Amino acid sequence: MTHRPEIVFAPLDAEPEPTCVVLAGDDLALGSKAAELDQKSSGALKKAAAAATFKGKKKSTAELLAPPRIGVDRLVMLGTGKTGELKENDWVLLGGTAAGLISARKVKAASIIAEAPEHAGMKADLVAALIAFGAGLRLYEFDKYQTKKKKNSEDDGNDRDGLEKLVIHAPDPDKARKAFEHYKAVINGVFFARDLVNEPANMLGPVEFADRVRELEEVGVEVEILDDKKLKELKMGALLAVAQGSERPGRVAVMQWHGAKSKRTKPLVFIGKGVVFDTGGISIKPSGGMEDMKGDMGGAACVVGLMHALAERKANVNAIGIIGMVENMPSGTAMRPGDIITAHSGQTIEVLNTDAEGRLVLADLLSYAQEEFKPRLMINLATLTGAIMVALGKEYAGLFSNDDKLAGELIDASIETGEKVWRMPLDKGYDKMIESRNADIKNIGGRWAGSCTAAAFLKFFVKDTPWAHLDVAGTAMDAPKSDINPSWGSGWGVRLLDRLVSEKYEKG
Repeated sequence: MTHRPEIVFAPLDAEPEPTCVVLAGDDLALGSKAAELDQKSSGALKKAAAAATFKGKKKSTAELLAPPRIGVDRLVMLGTGKTGELKENDWVLLGGTAAGLISARKVKAASIIAEAPEHAGMKADLVAALIAFGAGLRLYEFDKYQTKKKKNSEDDGNDRDGLEKLVIHAPDPDKARKAFEHYKAVINGVFFARDLVNEPANMLGPVEFADRVRELEEVGVEVEILDDKKLKELKMGALLAVAQGSERPGRVAVMQWHGAKSKRTKPLVFIGKGVVFDTGGISIKPSGGMEDMKGDMGGAACVVGLMHALAERKANVNAIGIIGMVENMPSGTAMRPGDIITAHSGQTIEVLNTDAEGRLVLADLLSYAQEEFKPRLMINLATLTGAIMVALGKEYAGLFSNDDKLAGELIDASIETGEKVWRMPLDKGYDKMIESRNADIKNIGGRWAGSCTAAAFLKFFVKDTPWAHLDVAGTAMDAPKSDINPSWGSGWGVRLLDRLVSEKYEKG
């Protein structure tokens, strides 16, 4: 478990902690608490702002060390820009920026003065909760294996070497605290996903991954682990073909959250690719950068994190998460290029490249989900293709869907959360590219349109269920650092899908 500072809320008249960040609009409207601090310090805040030519522009800062008569060691003014133009995600990002400023120096406790002006366009308690949300996401650390850092903390006589408490000062801390409950659950889900992606593959094989999934039972999720014997009974031949090259057996985890008022409400199903390490198999990858393939289970990690968030916040929805956990290794038992395997659906697949393995795992899970749960919709996430990064870089995930309504809902959630998706084409021309002379379908389509032919392959195993495929190869691991994500494993998708669920499928 990674270190997670405690986030608490306090009234504006409470004394700030040793390090304090004050949010300031572009008109230097600091709010009543900041004005009080300025008055106490005989105008030190405004003097510092003038000396630093600080005018409150977005993300600009002015810092005061040991300002007089305020009772803090360090005070930073953080510009918000025109608060009336800020959307929800802007406040989240500002919270992350504030937390980054705080953690730039060693401190045990800190404050953020989250006093939004009335013209900000939303309630002050929601603004405070959003700032806390962003700060919480930013204050993630994965230092589990850093023994030197732990030793230094012990030598200093500290249990932890870092921030332990963050206080968000707000006009109504009780309302802010209540609004934050939802976001706190999402933070925990994102952190769960990040932890999983950051784990090295020698510590997180399929069996160990399955054990971690069982932790969801603590928040009320029903968890069933399908072992290799059960997978053989279910005839998941495509998934097992990927797993057969490794000494570590494959697993499938089925997570169920029954939160809808009616138990008969059709579930939303989320499916994740969980390749704990991908060498490429017999079609082995180049050695350069192969260490990053510990993150090839980023889609599965997102599904686990999402299920944790939905359960912790008691979402009014029936949701099912299904992940396939395998390791793709070259060995005497590994599948070979040219092999023909039979999927759970009974359809045959000609394997032309063993490094196109994630789609084989998902093929069985998609068929199983439709057969077993008759879902209202299915969304799968997978670090599926390098081709999606050629097309979209690391800023966007690729979105493929057979349903315009579902695609539109995901795009809306993308805009609101900043977890960006771009819709890519599903065209019959791509279907032709994966036709096989020797089986029902082949697992690659050639040099061109690699992400599109991969999506076409998955679509082959989807019937009439509304379905979306998110190719998160560029966003789930080694994604660009941001105001709210300092981690190699980003936890991308938890916020997006939680927003989709809360906005479109919990109401009414």
